[in-house]
Amino acid sequence: MGRTLAQKENIVVDIQKQLSSAQLTLVIDYTGLSVSQITDLRNRLRETGSVCKVTKNTLMQKAVEGDDNWKPMEKFLSGSSAFIFIQDDFGAAIKAYQAFQKESKKTELRGGVMEGRALSPDDIKAITELPTKEELMARIAGAINSIPTKVAVGVNAVPTKLAVGIKEVPASLVRAIKAVSEKDDSQAA
Repeated sequence: MGRTLAQKENIVVDIQKQLSSAQLTLVIDYTGLSVSQITDLRNRLRETGSVCKVTKNTLMQKAVEGDDNWKPMEKFLSGSSAFIFIQDDFGAAIKAYQAFQKESKKTELRGGVMEGRALSPDDIKAITELPTKEELMARIAGAINSIPTKVAVGVNAVPTKLAVGIKEVPASLVRAIKAVSEKDDSQAA
């Protein structure tokens, strides 16, 4: 038995709610997956804070209608579609999907949408190669911590070089006087 109009409207509202909290949405072809495999995928994605939803393309099309941010998704709407709504950690969610895809060999990533732009599977793969938020924070902290160290080394080097320079002045003066006296001695002889 088919869904009623009210049920379909509720599904569209739910999709719109998922889209409003998502920063990136992936579209996959899930043809050939069993219910247990889809459940496995959902569980893997749930650990990353992402949601996987299987719905009809027409309902997704209704959900993105009039929303310029998600409008590019329409180009991926064909065949059996599942949608992965990623809220925060892009890399972890994409890697979780890729691990599932590698094991099941039954899904195909069609593309994704982020900030009003359609992403190809290659674009999405490139996202996984970016450093995580924690790695970026560690790099920034390391860079910030290195600045005082470099300043301290520089500040310590100034007095040392100044002392070497001051010590060198009398030695240079002695050498210059000696050279002048030797010149005078050689001219006198």
